[in-house]
Amino acid sequence: MKRVIFTVLAVLLVLGAAGCGSKEQSSSGQQQSQKVELGIIQIVEHPALDAARKGFLDVFAENGYKDGDKLAVDYQNAQGQQDNLQTIANKLAQDKKSLILAIATPSAQVMADKTSEIPILITAVTDPVEAKLIKSMDKPDTNITGTTDMNPIKEQLQLIKDIVPSVKKVGIIYNSSEINSQVQAKACKDIAPELGLEIVEAPITASNEVMQGAQSLVGRCDAVYVPTDNMVVAAISSVVKVGESSKLPVFAAEENSVKSGAIGTYGIDYYKLGRQTGEMALRILKGEKPQEMAIESQKELTLTLNPAAAARMGVTLPEELKAKATLVE
Repeated sequence: MKRVIFTVLAVLLVLGAAGCGSKEQSSSGQQQSQKVELGIIQIVEHPALDAARKGFLDVFAENGYKDGDKLAVDYQNAQGQQDNLQTIANKLAQDKKSLILAIATPSAQVMADKTSEIPILITAVTDPVEAKLIKSMDKPDTNITGTTDMNPIKEQLQLIKDIVPSVKKVGIIYNSSEINSQVQAKACKDIAPELGLEIVEAPITASNEVMQGAQSLVGRCDAVYVPTDNMVVAAISSVVKVGESSKLPVFAAEENSVKSGAIGTYGIDYYKLGRQTGEMALRILKGEKPQEMAIESQKELTLTLNPAAAARMGVTLPEELKAKATLVE
């Protein structure tokens, strides 16, 4: 009788262990088969921000996370409207996404207010500390990490001097209500005296003021500088139009604006910046914590010049600069 009981117990133990193993394998299989739910919140469509988004998604695709396969992408664009940003951020937080990509400072600020748990990757954010997104660049200490697009403003202002040696006053058009733009405007004013320059400001608060802001600089400055301001860059064609009609040289802080008609820049490649952010996101999926991941900046900067745009604004590009630049055809 004891032998029978012992045999029955042994069989039950084996079956129980097998069942447990089966459950573990099933659970593991489910976990592996689960898609990464990625939410993307973007303030507005323009080439630089779109390029950053593409770079991010390309890195995911190259690492086996293709939309519809191991990845489900929920891309939402606020079309420059703050109310839309709030609605999008609420929805992404309520949906409890695996990760969120916040493109540009306003998107990141709104998203940060909605969740302190979901990892948020930021890109195209100039000063995440000033924007109160993180505690420090080296150790965010929040659920937010990613990349900054702080420009090499000194080098960009120097480029204006190199191309327009007679320049004394540089006009800057920027959205006075956006932290990202306020930081750049202040940096311009701080750096300009070192280069013997004076900054003439044309602050705006709405996209329909961009043309007027550009026109207000005619006769008040010798060249115009457009920072990585989402509102102004989205309407860069208006600034270029004023520059061409008034023979007022227009320079930019990023290469897509040069492709759209500005004379040149020494700056960031937003596609590469997006890729860099994507690599950071993959590290989070592997277990790293955003709280411990330092904010990264792009180390490779590119000189981009648009000879045709320069000619339309009455400017001749130095041959030595053209020789080492990426030229826009």
